[in-house]
Amino acid sequence: MGWYFSRQTRDQLIRELIQPQESERARSEVIAHALRGNVLWSVVRVTARQAGVLDVTEGESTTFIRCDLLQGSGGEWGHKPLDESMHPYYYSCPLRYLDMAPVRSGEWREGVRIHHEQRRTRRASAMPSTV
Repeated sequence: MGWYFSRQTRDQLIRELIQPQESERARSEVIAHALRGNVLWSVVRVTARQAGVLDVTEGESTTFIRCDLLQGSGGEWGHKPLDESMHPYYYSCPLRYLDMAPVRSGEWREGVRIHHEQRRTRRASAMPSTV
């Protein structure tokens, strides 16, 4: 997937990315989102209006973790949409999101857990000892 740019601010782009979307095939809604630098993490619920959307039947829903990379250039902001199944090489996804969607990449999820454990370890070692 490539990058998609438009003349809008970063905040406008983020608002657009978290808005519900409707099409003939499906409805999607962001049920959780978090911004980590220029990475927008979302848990998206998709309800199929036709069979075959994300391997669910008509009327059924599923969720997935989405990763939108954000970038500004020349007065425009753009995004590169990725999802867990693509194993994005970004691991700052909130841990609680892993419980909100079925596993699409166990290897990526392990990277997310390692990332958070390393952050906890760094914070704990940076804290002054109370002796």
